[in-house]
Amino acid sequence: MTYDPLFQLMQTLTKAEKRNFRLYATRHQTSEDLKFIQLFDILDKLKTLDEAFVLKKAPDIKKEQLSNLKAHLYKQLLASLRIINKNKCADIEIRELIDYARILYNKSLHPSAQRILERAKNMAEINHENILLFEIIEFEKLIESRHITSAMEIRVNDLATESQIVMKRILNTGKLSNLALQLYAQYLQKGHAKNDEEWKSVVAFVFEQKKNLPPISEMAFFERVYLYQAESWAAYIGQRWKNYYRYTYRWVEMFENEPHMKVNDTALYLKGIYNVMNALFLTLDYSRHTQILDNTEKYIAKHTDILHDSTMLSAHHLLLTARINKHFLDGSFAEGIKLIPDIEKFIKNNIVALDEHRILVFYYKIACLYFGTGNFDKCIDFLNKIIQWKAGTLRTDIQCFARMLHLIAHYEKGHYALLEYYTKSVYRFLLKHGDVNAVTQEVLKFLRKALYTPQKELRPAFIDLRNRLLEISDNPYERRSFVYLDIICWLESKITNKSIESISKKNFLERELRSIRFAAT
Repeated sequence: MTYDPLFQLMQTLTKAEKRNFRLYATRHQTSEDLKFIQLFDILDKLKTLDEAFVLKKAPDIKKEQLSNLKAHLYKQLLASLRIINKNKCADIEIRELIDYARILYNKSLHPSAQRILERAKNMAEINHENILLFEIIEFEKLIESRHITSAMEIRVNDLATESQIVMKRILNTGKLSNLALQLYAQYLQKGHAKNDEEWKSVVAFVFEQKKNLPPISEMAFFERVYLYQAESWAAYIGQRWKNYYRYTYRWVEMFENEPHMKVNDTALYLKGIYNVMNALFLTLDYSRHTQILDNTEKYIAKHTDILHDSTMLSAHHLLLTARINKHFLDGSFAEGIKLIPDIEKFIKNNIVALDEHRILVFYYKIACLYFGTGNFDKCIDFLNKIIQWKAGTLRTDIQCFARMLHLIAHYEKGHYALLEYYTKSVYRFLLKHGDVNAVTQEVLKFLRKALYTPQKELRPAFIDLRNRLLEISDNPYERRSFVYLDIICWLESKITNKSIESISKKNFLERELRSIRFAAT
């Protein structure tokens, strides 16, 4: 199907946006306007774009006119949406004020233009819109340089100082946002640091990029946020979960201290919340994870009016991920299974907008839920989706652990004939991607032997593997293996002949009891 920006835009419109457009568009009543409104009404009823059908339904529209009419309709739709979103997006309102000032300036109404620029500047400062603030200051400098005012000398000096301060702020913000983005991209491609060498490389990179930055006490809002974001990505790559929580908490705290910024950049605020809850999941902090999840659900429900399509997508992704993680924390896998239809619907409805990373993570979490309930067939189905995914080098860590879980699920199903081939295939894959760590080596070695181990000797073999893995778990670079794959829980279930879910719930209750005892001391 041919990509059509107009039709794609129309598919995203809400009833309120369509109603507002008709009110906006019918403010003029020329014949040309009536044609593009007629085109809008026809396209609004279509599920797929069919230009031949459009021309048949609107005989007044000639084939050679259709392209121009579509372009005109697209422009009018954007203008209508701009008006609706003005009060939701501070940057749109500030740009509008700058446009008004330009019009007044062109009409030689310089004092009026300066008054509007002062309003725009105040808004830009409050909302930390530094690039727009710089544009406003440069406009003010232009007016002062071309038109003599009573306080020109003082004014020019003030503007020059403001311009330098804002310029440095923009440069620092850009440097820190680049650092955060580069670290995030590195994680998506390579996953967590696997050894000291990789971790030291991350630390050195962060140190180099932070050179010549001002002290944090002198940083403005977005400088601090992107610094905390970069530090949190670095800690996450290095599996320093406590530091990961510390920096994500500070990231969110910046928004809590300036509540209006939650509206101005809701997406960045929610991304911070997502990472705080992920950090609490990794540190097994069930009570705080649950509390923040409850608070976030209430916040999103209360502020749906300020969430645009992209932010709403992030909000739904955040909530679904946090809910599924909650079931992993308390071991309620059977309850977690009930979330799967919602997750599949979410993926299906947003297949174009969702990135591959998020989809793969959802598939892996779903597979783990089914594994926890003992439904190994369903587990294998979702792991196959990951294994067959053509995504280049993206999330090779998930690809590796999906294959490991795939082997264990086949072992549980008694597919021994397949296992002999699969273990060799998985080892080659891990070797190719440099992910043959201590955990994967031990599990692969165990599975190869288990195929030929008599039944009466299996329990001691499971105990031996568990003990070796517990020793390995002390290595900070092996933590990721136990995050992606709770193999200890599986081994405990085999040793005690109990379900994985019952073992996981028991572990959760023991952790909570220790937490209560610790809090009481």
